[in-house]
Amino acid sequence: MVPSGKLTDIEGLLVGHWTDAQALTGCTVVLTEEPFVASGEVRGGAPGTRETDLLLPGRLVERVDAIVLSGGSAFGLGAADGVMRYLRERGRGFPTSVMPVPIVPAAIIFDLALGRPEWPRPEAGYNAASLAAVEFECGCVGAGTGASVGKFLGLDRATKSGVGTACLEGPRGLRVGALAVVNALGSVVDPESGQVVAGARGANGSFVPFRETDTPCLFGRPQAAGPENTVVAVVATNARLDRSGAWRMAQVAHDGIGLAVRPAHTIHDGDTVFCLATGEVTADITAVQAMAVQALAAAIIHGVLAATGAGGLPAARDLARAHGG
Repeated sequence: MVPSGKLTDIEGLLVGHWTDAQALTGCTVVLTEEPFVASGEVRGGAPGTRETDLLLPGRLVERVDAIVLSGGSAFGLGAADGVMRYLRERGRGFPTSVMPVPIVPAAIIFDLALGRPEWPRPEAGYNAASLAAVEFECGCVGAGTGASVGKFLGLDRATKSGVGTACLEGPRGLRVGALAVVNALGSVVDPESGQVVAGARGANGSFVPFRETDTPCLFGRPQAAGPENTVVAVVATNARLDRSGAWRMAQVAHDGIGLAVRPAHTIHDGDTVFCLATGEVTADITAVQAMAVQALAAAIIHGVLAATGAGGLPAARDLARAHGG
C-alpha cells in the first residue's frame, strides 16, 4: 500500500502542529473553517478523551469547530483549552444565551515514557491552532512526536512512529481523507502483503510478528505493557452525512486500524476515531465507509514510513537502510 493525498484535500479543513522535540511530545489540531457535522467512536480499552459523549447520535450539538490530538497522556487533554481560547477570540462556537462556546473534542496518546515526561499545555494548543494550514508536516511532529509502535516486547524493542495522512478519491467528486497518530501496542503491517512495516524488534533487529511471541506471559514481565498505547485519528469526507451517518462512518473506519495494526483495539490501547463530514457532495454511505477504512489504514502506514528515529528508537526507514532495504 502506497499512501497518497492528505486530510486537507477535504476542502475546509486545516491542520496545525505544536512540537517539543526535546521532551518528545506535542499536539495536533484539525481546525474547521466552519462548523461541520461530526461524530466519533472509541474502541480501545484504555482511552483518554474529552467531549466524546456529545458526538453520539441524539445529542443537541451536531457540529464541531476543531479536533485536538495530543501527547502527554491525560495531562495533554488541556491542550484543547488553548484551542477553545483561539476559537473564542474569533467568535466561533455553539451559540448560547451568553456567548458562543467552541466545541473541541480531543483524544490523547501516552508518550511520557519516551523522552522527558512532559505534555502540551493550553498554550501549545493555541499555537497549533494558529499555525493550522492546508499544508502540514507528517512524521515525528505534533501529537506524533513521541509515538511508537510494537511495544508488546517492551518499549526498548519498539519502533518509532508518528503522524500519517492519506486521502482517497471516489466517483462524482467524493473524497475521504484520514490523519492518524500511530502509537499502538501492536505492529503496523501492510494489509496487502501482511508484512510488518514497523513493530517489535527481535534480537537481530528484524521485526517479530505478534503470533510468534509468548502471548500468555506477555503482560507478566517487568516491562509489562500498560495503558500506554493508542491510535487516535480523524477521518473526514466531503460527503453529505447527518450525525447518524457520521457515527456509522467512524465505527466502520476502525476497521482500518484492524487492517493495519496487529493486534488492534486491545485492552492496552485507547483507539479513538473522530469523523467529520463537510457536506459538499451526495454519496452512498457504504462507499464512504469503505473508503474511510482504506484511507485510515493508508494513513497509519504513512505514519510509520514518515517517522524518524528518536528517543533511542529507530524508525522503519533506519531499519530498512541497516538491512539493505
